[in-house]
Amino acid sequence: MSEPPPAPRSPAAEDFLARLEPAERTQLLGLDSPAAIQAFLDDIPYSADPFYRCPRRVLRDRRAHCFDGALLAAAALRCLGLPPLVVDLYAERDDDHMLAVWQRDGCWGALAKSNFVGLRYREAVYQSLRELVMSYFEDFYNVLGEKTLRGFTVPLDLAQLDDLDWMVDDAGLEAVAERFDTLDRTPVLTPGMLAGLSPMDSRSFAAGMLGTDAAGLYRPEPG
Repeated sequence: MSEPPPAPRSPAAEDFLARLEPAERTQLLGLDSPAAIQAFLDDIPYSADPFYRCPRRVLRDRRAHCFDGALLAAAALRCLGLPPLVVDLYAERDDDHMLAVWQRDGCWGALAKSNFVGLRYREAVYQSLRELVMSYFEDFYNVLGEKTLRGFTVPLDLAQLDDLDWMVDDAGLEAVAERFDTLDRTPVLTPGMLAGLSPMDSRSFAAGMLGTDAAGLYRPEPG
């Protein structure tokens, strides 16, 4: 199915494009659908660096971890006329994971950069945000094989943080990250569910770790 025609770009998206180098602008304009944005994220290496990259720097460095990738995807969606929405999936004994989310025909989809195979793209076929988030549950595990997803935040519209210049400047990204800590959270497990969780089976574990960069893995203490 073809993508619908793009909505007009916002002034903020036009300003972002104007501040890119010509090659970067050409690269970004080539990301003309959510699937194309995800293909770009999948093509660049996963970053194990202990700092954040803004979308402009991701285009320049061609590397990203999940926070960087979510912001790049949000900026690219914004250039398609969609709001730059990001959701934080929070975890226990594991890293959080960030999704850039969008809607088509009232259903939710997601874009993401991840060190794990199963924590990336989702088609916009999920009727609620919780339904979308739960599609990540079985693939969200740590190096000990523990299933670690515990909940999700409401979407953060990064347009609210344009004063931090988050699309082109790394300096405000710590403040962006801190904003996620203030958002309302929805848990996805009851205590009974949590107590009954089984570990990952070996085949699913190995499949999800295909191509993983070991330097970027969270390593919890044995429970």
